[in-house]
Amino acid sequence: MEATIGQELPVFERMSGFHAWNRFAAVNEEFVPIHMDDEAGKRAGYPGAFGMGNLQVAYLHALLRQWIGDEGRIVNVSCQMRAPNLRGLRTTARGRVTAVRQEGADTLVDLEVWTETEEGTVLAPGTATVALPPG
Repeated sequence: MEATIGQELPVFERMSGFHAWNRFAAVNEEFVPIHMDDEAGKRAGYPGAFGMGNLQVAYLHALLRQWIGDEGRIVNVSCQMRAPNLRGLRTTARGRVTAVRQEGADTLVDLEVWTETEEGTVLAPGTATVALPPG
């Protein structure tokens, strides 16, 4: 596997809504009213319930894992939550290679990563570093 600066990763997409939020909440014990109840979301100043911020991190992780496979290693991922993940929108995780370097036996790849809505609103911009699979 090779990586080149400017290379775009294959996207990772999911529909945003209670079906995904409930599964994430169940696994992470994150049943917070603003993520489960439209009225609670409205009281918090949003149009209704909205997805968990950590679900955006999970989508970025899935994007990277999908690209590097089981033999690669995710070194780090960080992002900022900039906009709510509202119900009914397709959420897409994207990435672009910004640097490739050797560190010992590892080929490390730095990336710009982000999640966005189908309307183009960036939800969670960030960065990541992965170690490519050997060979």
